Amino acid sequence: MKYRQLGNQGLRVSELALGSWMTDVSDQSKQELAAQSIREAYDNGINFFDCADAYSGGAAERFLGQALHELPRKELVMSSKVFFPTGEGTNDRGLSRKHIMESIDQSLTNLQTDYLDLYFCHRFDPETPLVETLTALSDLVDQGKILYYGVSEWTPVQLLEAQLVIEEHGLHPLSVVQPQYNMFDRYIEHELLDVCAAHGWGVVCFSPLAQGLLTGKYQPGKPIPAGSRATYQGQIKAMLTDANLAKVAKLTAMAENAGTDLASYALAWALRDTRVTSLITGASKPSQLASNLKAETLTLSAEECAQIDELFGFKKFHRQVG
Repeated sequence: MKYRQLGNQGLRVSELALGSWMTDVSDQSKQELAAQSIREAYDNGINFFDCADAYSGGAAERFLGQALHELPRKELVMSSKVFFPTGEGTNDRGLSRKHIMESIDQSLTNLQTDYLDLYFCHRFDPETPLVETLTALSDLVDQGKILYYGVSEWTPVQLLEAQLVIEEHGLHPLSVVQPQYNMFDRYIEHELLDVCAAHGWGVVCFSPLAQGLLTGKYQPGKPIPAGSRATYQGQIKAMLTDANLAKVAKLTAMAENAGTDLASYALAWALRDTRVTSLITGASKPSQLASNLKAETLTLSAEECAQIDELFGFKKFHRQVG
């Protein structure tokens, strides 16, 4: 397994991370496969494990904590997130100091650890002053409950506003950003990657396989596979357009020409940019993990990357007047 430095921080994380967002925690066989995947991920050098307090009502954190409990804590990079509702109370959501302080304690209990390596604001909270949120996170660093903090899906403007608050109040620095990134969603290439590089922030990306679209399991003219997330998540089903599936078919052929499968090919493509620190994958069974790990040995040529740009009609946005 290869490792990359988290921006300008000293922390090093595996290029591939394993995320845990269990939706069916009642299925014992699925839990056993997921636990096996976590152990095999560790055995193959993955040290970065990501979760969130809102996943499956906290059950995902508890599951991950139990699965990691027997592994050496000092060899793990554990992360979770705060923002989405965790209860029915009016303060059981958002990025207020109250919710952050209560949520971190619950996450630490769920994950069976004394501290988190990374702690993310899951989304931006327009109802809470930035100084309140960032001061709370900086205080958690002082308390030793987290080592680094970051944000997920914040715009470059929101990030730069946060940086001004941090500098003005002398707070511990923001260290990492977690955006969505895959062949179908490349918005971070227009501006965000440049902003992160300029400020030394690590970039750990979620959904590098586009919610499963880039695994090749969804094919033109064929029914949605039973048990797949597209059978119960409308967001994924909406992506299964004829145009998208046609792109997937062409990408599958490119992967086969390269001697690999589409998932490995898509992950290797996302890792081609060294400004990307790590990719959070969602392997819930060992066979998926094995496919993901093959990305470590792949390198796409400049010609292949150009073909992918052409397939998606991608050009980095530059505003030009006159």
